[in-house]
Parts: sequence; structure tokens; C-alpha cells
Amino acid sequence: MSRLNLDDFSELIERPDSGIRRDAEERRERLAVPPGALGRLDELGEWLAAAQGAVPVRPVERPKAVLFAGDHGVAALDVSGRAAGTAYALVRAVLDGSGPVAVLARRAGVPVRIVDAGLDCDPGLLPEEVVRHRVRRGSGRIDVEDALTAEEAERAVRLGMAIADEEADSGTDLVVLGDLSVGGTTVAATLIAALCGTDASVVTGRGGAGIDDLAWMRKCAAVRDALRRARPVLGDQLELLATVGGADVAATTGFLLQAAVRRMPVILDGVVSAACALVGQRAAFRAPDWWLAGQASGEPAQAKALDRMALNPLLDHGVTVGEGTGALLALPLVQAAAALAAELPERPDQPGPEDARGEGGSD
Repeated sequence: MSRLNLDDFSELIERPDSGIRRDAEERRERLAVPPGALGRLDELGEWLAAAQGAVPVRPVERPKAVLFAGDHGVAALDVSGRAAGTAYALVRAVLDGSGPVAVLARRAGVPVRIVDAGLDCDPGLLPEEVVRHRVRRGSGRIDVEDALTAEEAERAVRLGMAIADEEADSGTDLVVLGDLSVGGTTVAATLIAALCGTDASVVTGRGGAGIDDLAWMRKCAAVRDALRRARPVLGDQLELLATVGGADVAATTGFLLQAAVRRMPVILDGVVSAACALVGQRAAFRAPDWWLAGQASGEPAQAKALDRMALNPLLDHGVTVGEGTGALLALPLVQAAAALAAELPERPDQPGPEDARGEGGSD
């Protein structure tokens, strides 16, 4: 197998069909509801039509929540509100139906798929269908060592690509993307700071579980030290993922890129998926045209990444729990936009200038 080069995705990914988008915009002008009256729902409907290559847009009938799971060695520095190596508990809660994303998915009738890319737990704690793809157990402490070997990084990216192909082949028409990780926001902040050329304090937030000021300072120091290791490898996205990423992060990046190749739209969740998307944009500049930002999580690194990709979040409700929850909350908006664009009636034909003169009698 030849070595994977993420830059190759730049030639494989095309933009959504601009001609179809113009057709969708023209159809919108003919609808009975005045242009602009539906606000951003109009834009969403047109984006989805271009992604599907169809006017009128088709309903989103087979969405899937895909969550990549992993533990990050940097969590050992007490930079997270959760203990290091406990991401399996988040996975267990989703499987048991008690996690926030599980509750919402059940309510919306959306199936959830969990992929263990790098959990630090005994595989026997979780079902075989979850753990069978694991690349490695946990990841290295990115402030002092690489997260992955080069081979592991490539395996993780290829894992994400394979999952995207499986979903596209099975008929999934839109993906709600999330992560189940401990230490993931520290890794995400490092990647975003490196790619945006900013300092640690600018991108470091308090994570989904919340941390106090001392933990925040430890987190800033960890990001600062990891940044020193990341900057020399910015020219190679795969090496960057190996140096300061993690198996779940690399797999998510591969998933996003291959989803764009397969023309499968994705709703991003929080800062971790935003970081993966930013790595993906670095490899293939057209890729973000296939993604929506589901929500603003309040993490400064996420805001930085979304601004760099020109993605405007659909929601801003202060949801910090992660796990794909914010992205899943945004799904009904996308489905509503599709329904309105497809089902609203067009205006009756308006009389032309000659007809108007005829109705008023002769001069």
C-alpha cells in the first residue's frame, strides 16, 4: 500500500454543483413566501440542493450520527474535567441510552454509530462492533511525545475514510459528526493554534466538562508545549496528526475528507470536529463546502477555526457537552429547510405588462 498523502484529496474533492444552486435560488424566487422571509433556511435549502445535485431538494431521510472515540495522553496533566482514560464511560452512556446525544437521537429517530479509534480501556468493556476498529490504546502525551506513530496516523485516517465509504454506500444522506474523548479539546486547541498561527492562550478554553483556573493554566501550558512540537511539521498534515493529534482525531479527519469525496454532507459539532475540519481544509480547500457548523460551543479555538473556514454556526445555545449533541440539535433546522424548499408552492403567474394594459381598457 502506497503512503497516504492528504494533499491528494485536493484533486478528488469537487465543490457542490453551482449550477444546481443557481436553479435552487431561482426556484426560491418563485415561491409564494417572499424571498428573505425564511431567513437562513433559504440558504440551507439551496446548499443542500447543490450538495444533492437536485432541484427541488430531496428530504433528509437517512441521517446518521457518527461518533469517533479516543483517549488522549495529555489528559494525564489534569487539563480536563474528566479523569484521564475514562472516555469509555462516555461511550457506555451513549450505548446505554443515557448520554445527551443518545437521548436526542432516540427522540429524533437518528441511529448512532460509535467508532473506537483509540480508547484507553480493556476492549472487553465495550461491544465488539465498537472496539473492532481500534488503532491503538490511548495516545501519546502531545506536550512531550508524539500522539501516534506515522503508521498509526495513516491507519487512523484510512479508518475514517473507510467509515465514510460505508455510510455513503449504505445510503446515509447526511452525517451528524461528534467525538467521545477525554483530553480532546486540548489536542484540538493545539491543532487550531498551529494552523492559524496563534498563541496558546488565544485558543484554550475550558472544555466540555469545565475546568477551574488552575486547570486552565495547566491546559495553556500543555498547548504551548505541544505547539512547539507542531510548528515544525505544519507542511505535512499526516505528520501533524501523528505529532499532536490522536487516533480519533486522525480518523475524523479522514472521515471528513472522504465524505466530501463521496458528496455526503456533514454537520460538525464542537471544537474537536472543527479542528479536524481545519486539517482537512489545509489538505483540500474545497472540502468545507460540504460541511455545516452545527453550533457555537463557546470554545475560542472553535470560533477561530470556523472563521478560517468561513462556516457560520447554525445555533448558539451555550451547549458545551460535546458528543455530537449540538450538531444533532441543528439537524431539524436542516430538515426543515429541505422540506420548505421542496414543498412550498410557487406563486401564481403574475400578469405581464401587456396583460395589465389590457385589463385597464384602451388608452
